[in-house]
Amino acid sequence: MTLTTESLLLSVAMAAAAGLVGAFAVMRRMALASDALSHVALPGIGLALALRLHPALGAVAALCLGALLIWSLEHRTRMSTETVIGVVFSTALAVGSMMATGDELLDALLGAPRALTRVEAGLGIVAAVGIVAFVLSQKERLVVALVSTDLARTSGVRVERLELAFLLAFALTVGLGLRYLGVLLMGSLLIIPAATAKHLALSLEGMLGTSVVLAVASTVSGEVLAGRLSRPPGPVIIAVAATLFFASLALRRRRWPRR
Repeated sequence: MTLTTESLLLSVAMAAAAGLVGAFAVMRRMALASDALSHVALPGIGLALALRLHPALGAVAALCLGALLIWSLEHRTRMSTETVIGVVFSTALAVGSMMATGDELLDALLGAPRALTRVEAGLGIVAAVGIVAFVLSQKERLVVALVSTDLARTSGVRVERLELAFLLAFALTVGLGLRYLGVLLMGSLLIIPAATAKHLALSLEGMLGTSVVLAVASTVSGEVLAGRLSRPPGPVIIAVAATLFFASLALRRRRWPRR
């Protein structure tokens, strides 16, 4: 795939959003939940293909509906987010697998990069910038809610609305990255750079910044390397991110050796 200006800008914007959202997902212990939530896009992709619509429309619609369902079930049943997402994930995977078959299912699982129109790139960049703006503007509230929901409520934070907004931002971020990484790998881009940043950073701001830099570096370098190797970019992007993660473990041991 040729890395055009539109594709480069969208991949950078998507990766920056993934880095920020992923950092809070790691702090909220949503590592496994993030991978499961990305599978909710499958039924939407299958329905969009059946109706001859753009797959991204079906994916984003399904992800947002999934986020609403997860939020609703979590607060009505008082079950953990991971449990609810696990149930929704299993259902979505089964339904999506029945709706999309053959090459369509493979493309949905691993990503199917193609030429971008300016409209697609523009909408994607606007959505990514919106996600970044949301996380940065709500950073303090997200941290307070993470530490203590009771403290957040006494501080005037509407915790339920904030959790719903975060889940929707999470879902939209997953939708932005599906064309590059597919359903199977998008959750990894949200978690691996954030987990790496957690090892390296000494503050919240440092973790957020490092997570963004690592996500962008993994995405851009992975796309370039995939083009030279004539490989799909998704697995290469995650391989680069994983390499940086294991390198961070070695660096941490060298900086802070065991006594």
